Amino acid sequence: MTTATAIPAGDERLARRSPIRKALGRPEVGAVIGAVAMFVFFAIVAPVFTQADSISTVLYGSSTIGIMAVGVSLLMIGGEFDLSAGVGVISSSLTASLSSWYFATNIWVGVALALVLSLGVGALNGWILIRTKLPSFIVTLATFLMLTGLNLAITRIVSGGVATPDVSDLDGFAVAQQLFAADVPIGGVTVKITVFIWIALVLVASYILLRTRVGNSIFAVGGDEIAARAVGVPVTKTKIGLFMGVGFCAWIAGMHNLFAFNVVQSGEGIGNEFLYIIAAVIGGCLLTGGYGSAVGGAIGALIFGMANKGIVYAQWNPDWFKFFLGLMLLLATIINLIVKKRAEQK
Repeated sequence: MTTATAIPAGDERLARRSPIRKALGRPEVGAVIGAVAMFVFFAIVAPVFTQADSISTVLYGSSTIGIMAVGVSLLMIGGEFDLSAGVGVISSSLTASLSSWYFATNIWVGVALALVLSLGVGALNGWILIRTKLPSFIVTLATFLMLTGLNLAITRIVSGGVATPDVSDLDGFAVAQQLFAADVPIGGVTVKITVFIWIALVLVASYILLRTRVGNSIFAVGGDEIAARAVGVPVTKTKIGLFMGVGFCAWIAGMHNLFAFNVVQSGEGIGNEFLYIIAAVIGGCLLTGGYGSAVGGAIGALIFGMANKGIVYAQWNPDWFKFFLGLMLLLATIINLIVKKRAEQK
């Protein structure tokens, strides 16, 4: 007759995490608290903030940052940065616009070329990073500078100015505009289609991160690249794929930029890369990699949108916006580190 071996009551193998501890373990918990607090704050100081039209405007502003924040969040979880993301959006817009106008062809030809360019730039960034072992900060800073110069120089050569010609008369424009820049009426309120694209990207990215082997690889290479490589994680494919993911998001944002305004200013996009990174950090992504979520990046973008429009609705001086943005970044980073440490405590 055998007897069961008693397991000490304090054995960590039997310890169950409380719901509160599980909640604190989520990367986006700090951002959720911040988003709720900001919504309540602006609802009190500017009641117009809670009106349906105002919420729609906030969501649109958030989506233009949030689309890019999805790709940037996954890249940061993988332990890398992309400082060329902001001008990459404009490069995509310029490619679609200038190629279609110059060759007088269907706008969809330009859209396809823009997709190839955006994915190619991402793949190039990842390939150079892997081959040279240089920090992504240096690699993508170089790409940022090159794209900035190319955007302006090629636009001047093709169009004779710093802006592209109006492409609204080209074949296929109306259909493309409906896909990338349509207004969707919901209950008497107009919502930009970018809001729905943003939500779809967040859902897809979250599924990849949490339900697929690719997601495991992303967390692994961001947490410890050497250890990940040692256990057979495809580090090269994962990192190149992440940079291409940023390129794909840049293509979507670039197409919206083109079809919402019909023309593109070649000097735009500079500095927007920091907004994408800020949204990801506010949403719980650590600068050291290996931690974060696509949902957190989306909430970070939502906080950005609420702060940006809330200051206007409250009739404050918009010069204060950058101050509040920096303050949010600092506080979010501190809160995220504190929450992560508490959640990891035994």
